[in-house]
Amino acid sequence: MTRIRGKKPLFEPGLIPAPGHVLDWRDGRHFDRWQDRPCALCEQPTPMRSHYGEPVHKACAEDWIRQNPSEARLGRFASDVQAKRRLDDDHA
Repeated sequence: MTRIRGKKPLFEPGLIPAPGHVLDWRDGRHFDRWQDRPCALCEQPTPMRSHYGEPVHKACAEDWIRQNPSEARLGRFASDVQAKRRLDDDHA
């Protein structure tokens, strides 16, 4: 298992989903189109990256959150920051 303690995220992580919920990884920085690397959890190749640059399948990260709810609160895997909706958008 790879440890990331003390490592800064490459970009700002958002909320940690509740166990059993899905991660929102829409940002393109989660995808490395040039190189697949072994997933930190299942060791199969993946182009996906966490906010810390850790190679990991999104499904593997979601399973890990479900199996390790206490450790998940430390933020190893998190969703992307959601853009705030403007009030003007609701009335358009």
